[in-house]
Amino acid sequence: MILELADIRIHPGQQAAFDEAIQRGVTTVANRAQGFRGWKVHKGVESPERYLLMIYWDTLEDHTVGFRGGPLFPEWRAIVGPFFASPPVVEHFELVGQSAA
Repeated sequence: MILELADIRIHPGQQAAFDEAIQRGVTTVANRAQGFRGWKVHKGVESPERYLLMIYWDTLEDHTVGFRGGPLFPEWRAIVGPFFASPPVVEHFELVGQSAA
């Protein structure tokens, strides 16, 4: 399994609207993508315009080719893109270990 981590910065004062938009985007668009396995989103406490979006994919290609290169990506960007203050920084990770709890 692959973890996509997107570090997102939005325009100040848009947090409530973005909270709704990102959840709607994931639950109505991204979750329809092949290989999508789950998600989490966290909002910064010290930096409330900063969000960390974590999406779990079966493979790297499910995200980079299937989702980013397919018809769902423009739908996703139409929902969340207008809030971005700068392009998100996106990286992918493989699990090394985790706690039992």
